[in-house]
Amino acid sequence: MSNISRLLLVLLAFITGAVFLFSAYTKMYPTIQAFEYNIASQAGWSYMAASIAARFFIGLEAGLGSLILFHYFGKNKWVLKASFALVAGFTLYLVWLWIKMGNNVNWGCFGNNIWMSPSTSIIKNIVLLLAIGVLTRWHKGITWSNVIPVVHMICMFSLAYLLIPVFTHYRLNSAAIYAVPKYAPAVDLSRGKHIVAFVSPECSHCHKASSIMHGMMTKNPAIPFLLVIADTAADLSDFWKETNAETVPHSRLGEEPFDKYTGGEYPQIIWVNNGMVEANTTYPELDQKVIEQWMK
Repeated sequence: MSNISRLLLVLLAFITGAVFLFSAYTKMYPTIQAFEYNIASQAGWSYMAASIAARFFIGLEAGLGSLILFHYFGKNKWVLKASFALVAGFTLYLVWLWIKMGNNVNWGCFGNNIWMSPSTSIIKNIVLLLAIGVLTRWHKGITWSNVIPVVHMICMFSLAYLLIPVFTHYRLNSAAIYAVPKYAPAVDLSRGKHIVAFVSPECSHCHKASSIMHGMMTKNPAIPFLLVIADTAADLSDFWKETNAETVPHSRLGEEPFDKYTGGEYPQIIWVNNGMVEANTTYPELDQKVIEQWMK
């Protein structure tokens, strides 16, 4: 084999591994929720099962991708064979998804960062399968040891769950929120879906979160936001002036119960589905497409 052929194989391994890593990264950031909701809504799984599966696939892609990137293929090139099987499995799923839901859905190959229909994803996967096939047939890589690849895969699976732990659902105790009728929200948090943000008028990050919510509701008034604002005695004039969020549904809460809900850290943004808290996110993770998908 000529030096040029070897160089091309090295480059192909680098690109293939990088695609796997990019796919894992975009499923995880800026928010893993997009991928979780895709699995839950499209496959019909429970949200907890989808959350566990999302991290499994992220760890699998990150582990295999980084091994391919550094040419650690393991004995009998099992890393490449496992990668081929993974992409082939995804492709079969995409065919099923296309038949079931049409071509105007995003499976989430690259999260919400790059929207890809089933047909586009299938084409991408076919190219990946060809690349992995070429590497399996002609690229030697490092195949004498299984220790490093196996340990590496275990570490990547562990990191996927450690970096973004699976969120444990719990029932929201909303009694304090409704304790004072004058300040209680007009919506019933025990029914339907709501995104509730506990914000303080003295907190600059709370101002940003409220402003983002106002912007999203301007585009889609149906988004079920609720601001729970700390300190029933506070003057909100400056808060409304800076955030323009007075049109966002809101309620007030005394400082003591507010601190119990937030633990002294805010803004706290929780996603409530029929009284159950399904997620707790930061305001940079708010994504209008993800929210609208979750609302369905």
